[in-house]
Amino acid sequence: MKTIAILTTLTLVSLAPLHAADKDKKTTPGAEIDPPAVVETGTYKGTAQKVDPEEKEIYVKLEDGETIELYLKAHTELTKAGQKVKFDALKEGQKLEAKVEQQGKKLNPLAVTIVE
Repeated sequence: MKTIAILTTLTLVSLAPLHAADKDKKTTPGAEIDPPAVVETGTYKGTAQKVDPEEKEIYVKLEDGETIELYLKAHTELTKAGQKVKFDALKEGQKLEAKVEQQGKKLNPLAVTIVE
């Protein structure tokens, strides 16, 4: 019985740092992103929640609370104030309008406008 108590205590003590590490991840800005939704073809307004220049990927938190994931392609028109801009103009926290086309379980971003 004493052995079980000791093993239980050791297990809890050894897991405490893992729990603390998970907690730190969740408090890091931009770390918590809702699982992406697949919405119907249309135009949606939201806020850039995460911007990944290497993947040319953005997560957009929509006004209704859903989050969509967009991989910008060469054909995706990216504009700000009526002018075409490069991907590096996108920043977390910007207000966006995204015109998307649903293709199965993925979204094809046709146009993204930085509204700010």
